[in-house]
Amino acid sequence: MLRMMAVIMVACLLSGCGSIISRAVPGQGHDNQYYPGVQWDVRDSAWRYITVLDLPFSLVFDTLLLPIDASHGPYE
Repeated sequence: MLRMMAVIMVACLLSGCGSIISRAVPGQGHDNQYYPGVQWDVRDSAWRYITVLDLPFSLVFDTLLLPIDASHGPYE
C-alpha cells in the first residue's frame, strides 16, 4: 500500500513535466514541434520508465497548448 501511494505521489509530482521541460529548457523541445512534451517523454533515455508515468499528463498539457504551438509556424 505504501509503495502504491509513493508511485501515485511521484506521478502527480511529475505531471506535465515533459511538457514544461521541452518548452523551458533550450535544446529540449525538438525545434518546437507539435506535442514536444510527449516526444520528450518517449525518447530513449535512462529515465524512460519514469517518464512513461508522465506521458498521459504531458499529452493533456500539450493538447491544451496546441493552439500556441500552431501559432509558431508550420513544422515539417
